[in-house]
Amino acid sequence: MNRFERQIGQAGEAKLRYLDGEFQILSPGSFVRCAVTGQPIAIENLRYWSVELQEAYIDAAASLQRFLEIKNRRRGV
Repeated sequence: MNRFERQIGQAGEAKLRYLDGEFQILSPGSFVRCAVTGQPIAIENLRYWSVELQEAYIDAAASLQRFLEIKNRRRGV
């Protein structure tokens, strides 16, 4: 995200495209939802996401949980 994409004061859920080391705002809003917990994540606090899955995570633990779920699915466990 760069300074021109900031949508400070926008209410509601944003739609983002997750890239390597940054994200693009497709639809403005003040938060996104964690794909694992469903908790809202303020855009300015977003630090964890998956480019491959295009998902946001509230913290490192949620990111690890999703990684392990996907790994086990691929292994057929």
